[in-house]
Amino acid sequence: MEISYTHAQSQRVLRQRNLLVLVAAALGALAAILLLVTATRDREVILQPVLGSALTVNSAGVSREYLELITRDTAVLTLDRSPANLEYWMKSVLDITAPSAQGKIRADLMKIVNEQRGSSISQFFTIQTMEIDPKNLWSTVTGDLHTIVGNKVVSNERRTFRFDWQYSGLSLKLVGFGMVTTGKEKDQ
Repeated sequence: MEISYTHAQSQRVLRQRNLLVLVAAALGALAAILLLVTATRDREVILQPVLGSALTVNSAGVSREYLELITRDTAVLTLDRSPANLEYWMKSVLDITAPSAQGKIRADLMKIVNEQRGSSISQFFTIQTMEIDPKNLWSTVTGDLHTIVGNKVVSNERRTFRFDWQYSGLSLKLVGFGMVTTGKEKDQ
């Protein structure tokens, strides 16, 4: 009786061992397949260019940080131009413009394009200060507007530009921008 009990016990241990070997082999094969898939698969990484921290957008309104970053990038986009990039410049500005303001802004941009096309006049803007109002959706940037003819800087003037925004859904769009004139600029 003791021999039959020992034999039954040994058979049970053998079945458990065989089952464990099958499970280990299946998991090893699955790990090898997953390793092969991850090694040959294209990877996607979402990058946040030039952001100091993660930003979130919600329907409650525009955060101060988001409006500041958008203003910074829009100021560079709208105020840096040369005859070589006029078409791209105009298309890029219109891409961030609200549909309701596209006609007026397109007409203003076309005037600039027609004046500057074929010339050797370029300009760039260096931001010095920025004022942001997320409640009323406007922002201003003050800095130096450099004008270059050929390869010579012909003017370097301190200017302030205002950007007006529209927030609809989760989209912030430009509705207007221009130079802020004070009494000094009007006199010149």
